[in-house]
Amino acid sequence: MSLEQDIKNIVESCGAKLYDIETVSERGKTIYRVTITDKEGVSLDKCVQISQLISPLLDVHPPVQGDYNLEVSSPGIERKLKKLSHFENSIGEKVRITTIDGEVYEGELVGVEDKKITLQTSQGKISIDFDNISSAKTYFEW
Repeated sequence: MSLEQDIKNIVESCGAKLYDIETVSERGKTIYRVTITDKEGVSLDKCVQISQLISPLLDVHPPVQGDYNLEVSSPGIERKLKKLSHFENSIGEKVRITTIDGEVYEGELVGVEDKKITLQTSQGKISIDFDNISSAKTYFEW
């Protein structure tokens, strides 16, 4: 079993879903970031609980070489959409998509089927091929 699968199992055993795992460098420090979601919202207590369960696993199977900090957090209201599962879990939310050729679309995410992302925009429905997306994120209108 892979490290990501082990982490996913831990997250799910706590009643949450694994959203993403990434290694980033911020202010000269390496951060191994585990992002989780929960239908009832992600509390600080839930992040601490999951962090305490993942930490011993990472002591045995380090995710990166050298020093790093483990961070368990929520993706937030405005979050990047990188995987098809991210889009599937964001149906009903407002998204901004930039395609490989630089076109930008905004609207409500209404469907994901056969690697096609469907938005309801002010100009009507539009489908975008997942492989043609250079970046995407949810956004919140105040």
